[in-house]
Amino acid sequence: MMNSAETATWPPKMAVCVGAVILQGEKVLFIRQAAGHSLAGQWSIPWGLVDEGETPEDAALRETYEESRVRAEFDGLLGIQNLSTPGWLAVIFIGHHLAGEPTPDGVETDKAAYFSLAEIDSGQQPIEPWCEWLARRVLTGKYTVIPSAPDNPYHPRQAFL
Repeated sequence: MMNSAETATWPPKMAVCVGAVILQGEKVLFIRQAAGHSLAGQWSIPWGLVDEGETPEDAALRETYEESRVRAEFDGLLGIQNLSTPGWLAVIFIGHHLAGEPTPDGVETDKAAYFSLAEIDSGQQPIEPWCEWLARRVLTGKYTVIPSAPDNPYHPRQAFL
């Protein structure tokens, strides 16, 4: 049973961010944050907040398209990360390029491109450290994909188990 202090904070609140590691061959999609945004001038994977009523996977596909004009398809869940800001959680999906050329939206992003491991290693571009770490893990095969489980009882809602 919950006491009055616990019920005052129920349900718990957490900001859910989503990100997408999108592969095209041996390259990862990156977007560069435009001036005025939290990571201005740095390259990152496409990411953003889940909107009310939106599933994390739909939000990640939406953010990928909005920030890069790339259409993608997910192969599964890559993982979750507690972010450095308390109360913020990132859900990261992995997928592959379907259509479109990397193009910034001109509002949140000012550049979009695919980077190979060699391009990341060159250090010529300022890449947000966690996104760089994530891309390196994927490009060097140090990851596991959790595929969607279409036989889950909430289908067509996706489950990754």
